[in-house]
Amino acid sequence: MPRLAPKPLELDNEEKQELEKILARHSTSQQVAKRAKIVLLASLGKNHRTIARELDISRKMARLWRERWLELKQKDVPVKERLLDAERPGTPTKFTTEQILQWRCTMNR
Repeated sequence: MPRLAPKPLELDNEEKQELEKILARHSTSQQVAKRAKIVLLASLGKNHRTIARELDISRKMARLWRERWLELKQKDVPVKERLLDAERPGTPTKFTTEQILQWRCTMNR
């Protein structure tokens, strides 16, 4: 059975430079840095298996971030935002952190 090649991911110079800046920053979280590396390796034509081996991640993760990058690129989402977690389903919190801390302080008296 023939294997399907992953969708090609091409970066323009501006996107590549921004991803490299994100990787060079010391304040970049490890998650975001790993996602940037996935995208950069994918742009070099590497498949999911190769990316997974190089970064010690699952092929599923490599596939997810390639596909998410391509999807968000079509929607003209800025580079930094393409690397962030997706919104999670569920109801918003009912209490702010400040309200919870205030309540805890009153209970400890």
